[in-house]
Amino acid sequence: MLQIGDKVVSLELLEEKFICDLDKCKGQCCVDGESGAPLEEGEKELIEKSYPAFKDYLRKESIESIEKQGFAVVDRDGELVTPLLNGEECVYVIFENGIAKCAIEKAFFEKKISFRKPISCHLYPVRLKNLYDNIEAVNYHKWSVCEPARELGCKKNVVVYKFLKDALVRKFGEDWYNELDEVAEQYSKEKKQTNKK
Repeated sequence: MLQIGDKVVSLELLEEKFICDLDKCKGQCCVDGESGAPLEEGEKELIEKSYPAFKDYLRKESIESIEKQGFAVVDRDGELVTPLLNGEECVYVIFENGIAKCAIEKAFFEKKISFRKPISCHLYPVRLKNLYDNIEAVNYHKWSVCEPARELGCKKNVVVYKFLKDALVRKFGEDWYNELDEVAEQYSKEKKQTNKK
């Protein structure tokens, strides 16, 4: 583990290779899982505010589900999450060419809204966990559906934290990311030297 500011970062972010490969995984992370995507404070309101801009992308059953459940629900762990459609995919999922994508993000890329999507989705495969004394753990979550991402990451030699630069900067800021990058480069050099011995 490394400490960057008040965050404890798993070494797996510096070691594991990862690049999302939607053509192979088909966006399975938006479809599988026991509950919806975790929401941070204020994100439910941002989704609600953005809803008119992305509603037209949604399927009829998604709209009906949102009107019934609301823009967020509390899961069995007591956390605020995105609602699921029939206990399966996130209600905000749309399908394009058989690939699960986010309706919120589509509206963002079309410059209709300024909110990209929940930060937990943007950060995946990183998961955040509050520890103690305001220390937050930044962990790598390994999931079988992401095997194509690990294969593509290895092929292109891109580690998790570099793949997630935009998301990590969005969450923690440019200075924090730059410090992580410096520490990661030093760690990589030291590891190579150790392996040579």
